[in-house]
Amino acid sequence: MSPKELLYIDDALGHTQFLMNQCRTAASQLTDPVLRQQAQELVNRNQKLFTQFYDLV
Repeated sequence: MSPKELLYIDDALGHTQFLMNQCRTAASQLTDPVLRQQAQELVNRNQKLFTQFYDLV
């Protein structure tokens, strides 16, 4: 894998981590159980995406 490709993956990992943190924060602050569950699902999806990107390395 080229250095440029590794930079793209590193950038994607950073973005997915940021999104996970934002969704975790939102889920912890939401009082509506439906919205809280949706935010948690987004955390789970981003975690899966993070793992897929990480496995590329």
